[in-house]
Amino acid sequence: MKFATRLVNFPAAPKDPYRPSVTPIYQTATFERETMDASGEFDYSRSGNPTRTVAERQLASLENGTRAFCFSSGMAAISAVTGLLRSGDEILSDIDLYGGTCRLFSRVLNRSGIRANYADALDPEGFAQHLTPATKLIHIESPTNPLFHILDIQRLASVAHAHGALLSIDNSVMSPYLQNPLDMGADIVIHSGTKFLGGHHDVTCGAVIVKDERLAGQIRFISNAEGAALSPFDSFLLLRGLQTLKLRIDCQQRNAMAVAKWLAERKEVTQVFYPGLAADAAYQLHQRQASGPGSVMSFSTGSVALSKAIAESARLFHIAVSFGSVSSSISMPATMSHASVPPELLAKRDLPPDLLRVSVGVEDEEDLIADLGQAFERASRLASPATVTGV
Repeated sequence: MKFATRLVNFPAAPKDPYRPSVTPIYQTATFERETMDASGEFDYSRSGNPTRTVAERQLASLENGTRAFCFSSGMAAISAVTGLLRSGDEILSDIDLYGGTCRLFSRVLNRSGIRANYADALDPEGFAQHLTPATKLIHIESPTNPLFHILDIQRLASVAHAHGALLSIDNSVMSPYLQNPLDMGADIVIHSGTKFLGGHHDVTCGAVIVKDERLAGQIRFISNAEGAALSPFDSFLLLRGLQTLKLRIDCQQRNAMAVAKWLAERKEVTQVFYPGLAADAAYQLHQRQASGPGSVMSFSTGSVALSKAIAESARLFHIAVSFGSVSSSISMPATMSHASVPPELLAKRDLPPDLLRVSVGVEDEEDLIADLGQAFERASRLASPATVTGV
């Protein structure tokens, strides 16, 4: 079946005698045993719940994996993956990385004796030079957030496997509709389901998807042991959001392309970062890896004051820290989503303080562009000439 068909045609409630057409919310903490020695498929919702199981099987199918595991947040999902490591192990990660991931890697894992190293993964060969005998996990995003660098997933998978390490990739910006990293050699795919998978910013969730059964067993053990699994009601919301994933992203991408082209023509904009615009090697690589550019982008103005005024002048683009919802949003990563990046890592990465990240929703394209137009005009009046000319 094609992707759109798979989104809405799946076993909604396996083994339920009433055969509901929509997956029920099995809002129960425990399940009754028939005997002391027979626990059945489910016994305690931390360990397994029918609603969550349907969501996990659907995600595994959509990412072309064999097993998926749903967690209470995207960070809980990433944390579960780091549970594969032991004291003395190292993670090698790309330098353009979500701030919360950097915080976990550099300020939490170090307490357990796990070290995080960072390097520019745009050059896989140069990146490989930073591997050490202790490196057990390579973690990346592609496109990266918030600069939307395109990394060569297949080559980085080869680098990881030649070293005996695992490659994990955060696929939140693309979703399984646009990109399937497991097909390109990645070992682990991670999602912040809060974003495109749920699509309405009414559920906080995360997911880990794998192909290898040994890895699946390890992740399942970590999920049960740490207890950060997704609740039945949130699993229901995730499943409902997934059914409209293609419809939402198709609309959002069309709007995003129009917005990106409009931004590229504005004299106030110094650079637009979006996989759908550039006609260079990175653009060609992204076209090979993904079936679309997505609907999140960033741009710089050269002035923190002007960027701040644009964000605060917008009416349809609400200031919000996340992305991927049906409603459009805008943020300044340096002071919001990436504010927790350690200073030593900030010194290595080019994160413009004036950078604005835009998540384009399903509103009318003309309304979105008109809103940005009035925001730019109002911001230009509010920001003095002195503050507009520099950061």
